[in-house]
Amino acid sequence: MKKIAIAIILIISLAMGGCSGMSDTEQRTLSGAAIGAGAGTAIGAASGNTAWGAAIGTAAGAASGYLYDRHQKGKEKKEAEKKKE
Repeated sequence: MKKIAIAIILIISLAMGGCSGMSDTEQRTLSGAAIGAGAGTAIGAASGNTAWGAAIGTAAGAASGYLYDRHQKGKEKKEAEKKKE
């Protein structure tokens, strides 16, 4: 379990460090995936299947990050339209 936790922390650290040249959408999707992977791994470890927990958490996190990005862009668009009026 310790090896998996260390590997996940390393992967998340490397992924976050590489975000500087990414668009907002890419950053939010990757951040969601990393958070989901961490949460999924913890839940999977508690329930006895770490790999499945990590995979499902990553997918759910990436989808959530992407949906959050769409929501934020919609808000930004509405605010820009209000400023024009």
